[in-house]
Amino acid sequence: MLFPTVDFAVFFLVVFTGSWLLRPYKIAWRWFILASSCVFYGWWDWNYLMLLFLSIGINWFLGLAVFRSLTPEGERTDASRWIVRIAVVVNLGILGYFKYFDFFVSTIADKMRSIGISVDAPILNIILPIGISFFTFQAISYVIDIGRGQWRKPLTLLDFAVYLSFFAHLVAGPIVRASEFAPQLDELPDPRYVRSAEAFMLIFRGMFKKVVISSFLAVQIVDPVFANPNAYGPMAVLWAIYAYAIQIYADFSGYTDIAIGVALLLGIRFPQNFDSPYIALSLQDFWSRWHMTLSRWLRDYLYIPLGGNRGSKAMTYRNLFLVMIIGGLWHGANWTFVVWGAIHGSYLVAERIVKAKWKGHELGLPPLLVKAMQWFLVFNVVCLAWVFFRATSVDEAFTLLGRLFASSGSAAGVSLLLVFVIVASIASQFVPQRFPQKAEVWFATWAPALQIAALAGGLVLVDALGPEGIAPFIYFQF
Repeated sequence: MLFPTVDFAVFFLVVFTGSWLLRPYKIAWRWFILASSCVFYGWWDWNYLMLLFLSIGINWFLGLAVFRSLTPEGERTDASRWIVRIAVVVNLGILGYFKYFDFFVSTIADKMRSIGISVDAPILNIILPIGISFFTFQAISYVIDIGRGQWRKPLTLLDFAVYLSFFAHLVAGPIVRASEFAPQLDELPDPRYVRSAEAFMLIFRGMFKKVVISSFLAVQIVDPVFANPNAYGPMAVLWAIYAYAIQIYADFSGYTDIAIGVALLLGIRFPQNFDSPYIALSLQDFWSRWHMTLSRWLRDYLYIPLGGNRGSKAMTYRNLFLVMIIGGLWHGANWTFVVWGAIHGSYLVAERIVKAKWKGHELGLPPLLVKAMQWFLVFNVVCLAWVFFRATSVDEAFTLLGRLFASSGSAAGVSLLLVFVIVASIASQFVPQRFPQKAEVWFATWAPALQIAALAGGLVLVDALGPEGIAPFIYFQF
């Protein structure tokens, strides 16, 4: 059930109505939202509901066990540490089976064949359950936070089930922590008050990004060029790379906008997940703006436990690189994601080295020119990494990059409209936040009926501008 579909519109109309009526009755509201989330997730395959229920049950039980093994003052014990480790291993084991089993088996088999050992690899062709990477990370964070003594009491089974299964963030984030979500269950606002203006603007913006921008770029140039790079020349390949950078941003941030808007209409606020990432002047700044909830997760539950920047410079560089490699693998079981993570990790390390070496030195250039050079370099490094993220194999990525130096090839797909969409999409991220905020304040003065009419009209316009047929969101595959 995709957001930009009639199926979801009907589903959410029913959910919103039920939520609005039941919000004064907190327990009934929880059960209703849990049931709605089960319908939403089961729409793809009811069989995987059992996996979701298993994750809920295991992690709630382990979280309770961790809490009971802490000291009365909330301090860690050897028992609590071991239970947390068991929880992490169990969660990663389930994720690893569904997401990485075939990848690792085939990789080992290929290596053995390369040295002359014939093996019959047991490839299972396991279907990846939608959203497993997201709800697994959320479950791990909950158990670890309890182990760190950050909870006065664990969640009830019902509250934890609502948290982990909540349909607005279930399949592609944001990665919401229990400490951000659970308190809102007991602080549901007056049912007569709905943050409609903010929610409607987020939903419209997300739909426009996905249906119009992302879909146009995919159909116009990205999909054709990546499918057959040898047919295209340098100009088409370069614009296809830039187009994919915009496509994946519009697709994923569009999904996030819709998810945040939908949750707001139900009285739940999610954390921000994007903050104009393509205005970044460093890769570190980029990661503070791109998929912010994943960045925070990797920092708090991987980078800092590895030692962060507390050790030597060499250890800090190792930690940075390792975290980005793992972050790449989290996205998918393919060497392309490892290379993507390696590019980001290497550049983050290089940034630190250069920053330390050049600290206190001036280039003697105008500050604006220096910023422009920094932006150009960071943006193109990010775009280079996106090639591996999009490609189906490392060889395919290098083939496409090689076409940047070809002497001939088609420039089909490159048009003034395409260039305008890409340039305008980048430029829009430099617009100060106060302008959309002012628009939201003005929109909030409209009567609810007018807001609904405006949203409906906007969605009709989006449907008219978008291509026929909508592809699933890119991050659904993760």
